[in-house]
Amino acid sequence: MPQDMETRYAERLNRYVTAMRNEKPDMIPIRPFAAEFTGRYAGYNCQELVHDYEKAFDAARKCAADFDWDAVVGNMVYVWTGLTQAIGLKYYGVPGIDIPAGTGFQYREPPQAEAFMRADEYDRLIEDPTGFLFNVWLPRASAAVRPMGEPTSYENNLSFVKGGMAMMQYFGAFPAQIARLRAESGTVSAIAGILKAPLDIIADKMRGYIGLVEDLFERPEKVLAACEALMPHLLHVAQSTADPEKNVPVGFWMHRGCVPFVSFKQFDKFYWPTLKPIIQELWAAGHQTLFYAEGDWNHHLKSFAELPDRSIVYHVDRGDIFEAHKVLGEKFCLSGGIPNVLLGHRPADEVRDYCKKVIDGVARDGGYIMDASAIIQNDAKVENIQAMTDFTREYGVYSSGSSAGCVAGATAEGDAPAVPGHRFALPQPPGRQPPGVCIPWEQKRNDLPEITGDEKLVQKIWEDIDALANTYIWQVLLSF
Repeated sequence: MPQDMETRYAERLNRYVTAMRNEKPDMIPIRPFAAEFTGRYAGYNCQELVHDYEKAFDAARKCAADFDWDAVVGNMVYVWTGLTQAIGLKYYGVPGIDIPAGTGFQYREPPQAEAFMRADEYDRLIEDPTGFLFNVWLPRASAAVRPMGEPTSYENNLSFVKGGMAMMQYFGAFPAQIARLRAESGTVSAIAGILKAPLDIIADKMRGYIGLVEDLFERPEKVLAACEALMPHLLHVAQSTADPEKNVPVGFWMHRGCVPFVSFKQFDKFYWPTLKPIIQELWAAGHQTLFYAEGDWNHHLKSFAELPDRSIVYHVDRGDIFEAHKVLGEKFCLSGGIPNVLLGHRPADEVRDYCKKVIDGVARDGGYIMDASAIIQNDAKVENIQAMTDFTREYGVYSSGSSAGCVAGATAEGDAPAVPGHRFALPQPPGRQPPGVCIPWEQKRNDLPEITGDEKLVQKIWEDIDALANTYIWQVLLSF
């Protein structure tokens, strides 16, 4: 990598991390979560982005270089239909197949009677979340997978092979994309890892929103127990996919756990108690979490303020960023707050004016990252994205900035957790399958003949491969 590009990368990483630690860098970092917009700018339609991830990668690199952004996601469109089509996931409207080629992919929630989890199946989920996903959830969510005991076909059997190979191919392509962003434009990869709240998982992918709302009234104890059963597994996915250098945050996508989707009492009873310990445990291990608050979460700002200082970066979508700054600004970095409607439908002067308003209101002392309110799709105007970028570069320079110090290996050490010295181990009742495991070695060992060689070697290889199967099902649930 040319020395000047490596220097640029180091400056941008330091700028980004310093802001995320709620300190004042040399200037406001720019980190647009640009999805279908990248394709529009690079000359690709939505179908090309979701069907050919190399084109999506190329579009992200072109935007990063041409707009001179500090950090981006390697592919914010993220969904790759090579995998979703291989296993026939039913909850996608795919551009060029189900919807027009120029329309971004859509999530399709099934009718309540066809939910991927039935109301009387909570006990099965609670007893073994991983087994439930493989044996019950996936056969319903996928057109190419059959339930246990039903006749299978060639296509059914191939779906697991194709799905697993597709996931390895796609995820295996990201390191090269991250390296190219660094080498070609000095751009930082903005996030690492994935997290969703237990209650959101039940609403998004299992019961559907209507089914969950009914369950909150008719079987609340089952909903709570299911959320608690999911907690250690979701933590495991977040930890195992997080940035090993502990620089960039785990991406946490927030959906239906806020008012008015649920009531204040339901948030306090179901959503927050089964999410907060996960965030605390991530921070105790040195990992920040990016709260990507899709919708309006201002009603819950005081709850988020309970978290340890600097443990999260709070992204504002439809909430009031100025109110968020009043409640959270002394504790956490904020990002976003530039309305997408401005970027898509108003003149560039109005974009610049609003950027000034946000910078003046929340970024004077650092701890702010410039971005749109929501993921930037293909309705955004190129001239408005340029205006947001250029204005921030010109106006968002600090006369004196502090530094987060050594970036690589930055951890939460020195930042007191909610309970000093305490690690937030999550509930794992005896007898249940632990996170990261499908078939434990103890069970597999009983199926094997006498091992005359090194049993520990056999066990290690079994557990390593078993963990890949675990990764597959949880990533299908969380990432696709």
